[in-house]
Amino acid sequence: MAKTPSNMLELGTKCPDFSLPDTVSGQTVVLCDGNTYKGTVVLFICNHCPFVIHIAKPLAELAKKYAALGVRFIAISANDVDNYPDDGPEKMKENAAQNDYTFPYLYDETQAVAKAYDAACTPDIFAFDGALKCVYRGQFDASTPGNNLPATGDKLAGALDALLAGQPIDPDQHPSVGCNIKWKG
Repeated sequence: MAKTPSNMLELGTKCPDFSLPDTVSGQTVVLCDGNTYKGTVVLFICNHCPFVIHIAKPLAELAKKYAALGVRFIAISANDVDNYPDDGPEKMKENAAQNDYTFPYLYDETQAVAKAYDAACTPDIFAFDGALKCVYRGQFDASTPGNNLPATGDKLAGALDALLAGQPIDPDQHPSVGCNIKWKG
């Protein structure tokens, strides 16, 4: 499993808008459509990556906790499904059910959204404030498959706690590491 770091979108960057199909609900999700959230977390994930599998259950729990506090989570898979069919929309829907994802799991078939975010790996995590400006991009936590640290989400949770409390978020953030996004030909 190759370890690819995230590219670290510049803090303060306006969240790139998108309109993508949700594999769970069948609806189209438009990011900026009537945004009333205190924060938005956009995650690039997939079904088969060991780094994503490692955090899937804690991610689901963290998303539930922060959804109750006004933060929405949106997951996106942009992998090439011709070469990685386990990351296709039907499998995404199954994966969301298995992991109890209560957030949309969107399919970026053209990979245009992943490119707009300069996403590089799965998981690649971006948190935005209520004005949809980037306040955090980096690790879920310091755990990875095989390093024997528990997946807690403490890095992302710390940023979200500061955001909700109106406090500054530490700009010393560490890149996420995971499998590279599977780009098309």
